[in-house]
Amino acid sequence: MNKTQRTGSGDTRKRLLEATEWLFIEGGYDAMSLRHITARAGANLAAVNYHFGSKEALMQELLSQRLDPLNRDRLHLLSACERQHPEGLGAAAVLGMLFIPAFRLNRDESCGPAYMRLLGRVYSDPSLFIRNYLQQHYRPISGRFFEAFSRALPALSRQDLGLRLHFALKALSGMLAGEDMRVLVTSINQGTTITDAELLARLISLLSPILTAPFGTPAQVKVIEQLLQLDGSTARSGGAADTAQVSDESTAPQWIKEGGLAS
Repeated sequence: MNKTQRTGSGDTRKRLLEATEWLFIEGGYDAMSLRHITARAGANLAAVNYHFGSKEALMQELLSQRLDPLNRDRLHLLSACERQHPEGLGAAAVLGMLFIPAFRLNRDESCGPAYMRLLGRVYSDPSLFIRNYLQQHYRPISGRFFEAFSRALPALSRQDLGLRLHFALKALSGMLAGEDMRVLVTSINQGTTITDAELLARLISLLSPILTAPFGTPAQVKVIEQLLQLDGSTARSGGAADTAQVSDESTAPQWIKEGGLAS
């Protein structure tokens, strides 16, 4: 193979990876096919077979390129923090160690223009292939961080902690998968110029209560029971008068207008 052929081969491989990345971000693993990938990459099926062998191997290569450096850096940061603070770390600090390397790599051009959206899709994609890949390749680092959270939140049972982490990280992943990072940053900075530290602190402050807030206390249950009773009575009455009033923008409550629910 001459130099020109080698260059062309490398370009095709890169295009296939880029096409896979965008299709995965847009629709998830199960929704994309080799036909979709090759069409977007301007390549043919033989090129996939030559460079990767299968859709699964192609996706594994992409995930390895994107996730291996991230999780290596996360682990290094966690180890360094644990050495500096042998007395223990707070939950906010452990969350920060998950986010800081990702934000830094997001600015690395080699990681692609939609790195954070890719991460969001990876951790929110329901496909069995992606779930198995994450479990098989990154179980040790997941375990290290789970233990760090467990030490930071000793009052939580391991089952409770697992549930809370699942909800917190799934919520963030779904948001990242669906929005350009610039849109998310604009929402968080609220029109002001803030530092990276301030941005991350605000993001962590939005997620931390999921890990620390009381979980289904009697007082919380009582409030919901009262709302359920009220909902039942308004559903039976039809709530026609209230619906007509809220549909009128001039009389809609201010919180509805500010929340964008009135148009």
